[in-house]
Amino acid sequence: MRQWRQVALGLAFACCALAAGAQDYPNRPIRLVVPQPPGGPTDIVARLVAQKLSERLGQQVIVDNKPGAGANIGSEIVAKAPKDGYTLLVGTVQQIVNPFLFASLPYDPAKDFAPVSLMTKAHIVLVVNPETPARTLQELLALAKRTPGGLPWASAGNGSTSHLALELLKAQAGIDATHVPYKGTQPALTDVLGGRVPVMFDGVITSLPHVKSGKLRPLAVASLTRSPLLPDVPTMTEAGLPGFEAVGLATVLAPAGTPQPIVDRLSREIAAILTAPDVRDALVAMGLEVVASTPAQFAAYNEAESRKWGRIIRDAKIQAE
Repeated sequence: MRQWRQVALGLAFACCALAAGAQDYPNRPIRLVVPQPPGGPTDIVARLVAQKLSERLGQQVIVDNKPGAGANIGSEIVAKAPKDGYTLLVGTVQQIVNPFLFASLPYDPAKDFAPVSLMTKAHIVLVVNPETPARTLQELLALAKRTPGGLPWASAGNGSTSHLALELLKAQAGIDATHVPYKGTQPALTDVLGGRVPVMFDGVITSLPHVKSGKLRPLAVASLTRSPLLPDVPTMTEAGLPGFEAVGLATVLAPAGTPQPIVDRLSREIAAILTAPDVRDALVAMGLEVVASTPAQFAAYNEAESRKWGRIIRDAKIQAE
């Protein structure tokens, strides 16, 4: 009985400590781990939100870039951090797809993170070289079906968002394609511009200058809403593939076990930041869609996307390089 009383007292003390910590949160700087290199879209979103979050919370929010291993280095740091709200992760699509791309991970994506908020979706667009005889999505699908072995199709690399979008298209439209992976977006885009490969999915912000100059022809955006930067380009749904969505993501996660009041406060603060007109306008100009959410909405979205991409990755037998 004495041992049980000691355990109960220990648990009660821990709960009181957590509650007290949540009440005066934050009382020191917050570390925002970005598992990508500086300068990319995710890093830019993180730094914009970090600056505004510092102002709202009255504590410095430090962006800490920890790239490498398909975002697993930064993810592991946060998964194993104290559960106190002072170490957070800026997540991407990698947190959803990595469990299916890697044979093993140094953390459990389903159990080691608490969802805080979705932040942005990065629109991607299906583009073709202007010499390609297809002016609509349906014409491209017809061309792919009558091309032996399918069209050559560029991507930013095995398991990248542009590759996964292709595999989703193959599954949903019933076409074949010859996947041509590159080591990054730029070399893939260079070959599409040069006509060496006819087609790829690419970020709207990356393709936009080439679309405006006539060097690329946009057929559809792979999101559920049109991109404000390409308002005349239909969504994949509008072009004939209902419900098609393949987007980049920026999210915020905390270590699992972080007190719910802290998670809820962070979610509210991030939503207020993202919906402010100046922040929203800056993000839209980057080809991003603001999708601030509650933790429950984020969890539901993550579960649905995990089912979708898990099935696509398993069926296509994709593995991380």
